[in-house]
Amino acid sequence: MADLKATPAVGGLPVTIGRMTLEAVDTGPVTSIAPYPGSDPKTALSALGLTFPKPGTMNAHGAARIFWAGRDLAFLMGADAPDALSVDAALTDQTDGWVWLHLSGPDARAVLARLTPLDLRDAAFAVGHSARSMISHMQAIMLRPAPDAYDVAVFRSMAGTVVHEMTEAMATVAARAQV
Repeated sequence: MADLKATPAVGGLPVTIGRMTLEAVDTGPVTSIAPYPGSDPKTALSALGLTFPKPGTMNAHGAARIFWAGRDLAFLMGADAPDALSVDAALTDQTDGWVWLHLSGPDARAVLARLTPLDLRDAAFAVGHSARSMISHMQAIMLRPAPDAYDVAVFRSMAGTVVHEMTEAMATVAARAQV
């Protein structure tokens, strides 16, 4: 029998360039939640201390986070979905389908501004917000957990590309700061 070993989607992280650090994130389980028409997952989610997020937002309780991921769709991260939730919503394991990166530092916004069309100003993408957008040419989910920090997810097959694009942008922003 073959001896299979899990390997990370990306290597060479964490990396710090200038005033920014990019690191891989172990999210724990990630489950998509698509409520059935007319149902309300509120009761099942309350067992985790969470509520279903409004569009463009996220909320957290302990290690568990839930964030808006599209129309009538949320992702639960960092906790197993309660069994009772399957009565109100279609649940799909997304854990191995995405790679999650955490970009932090005072220049993190400048890096992402080079890669995404999102308006990243505080008034438009405040702490606690989430968005579906693009990072370069890749579909992405972006979260803003703290003032100088962003979590970015892309499909696992794009892991190497997103790390390359983000580190190149980090190097460019750092170089500009030295001029």
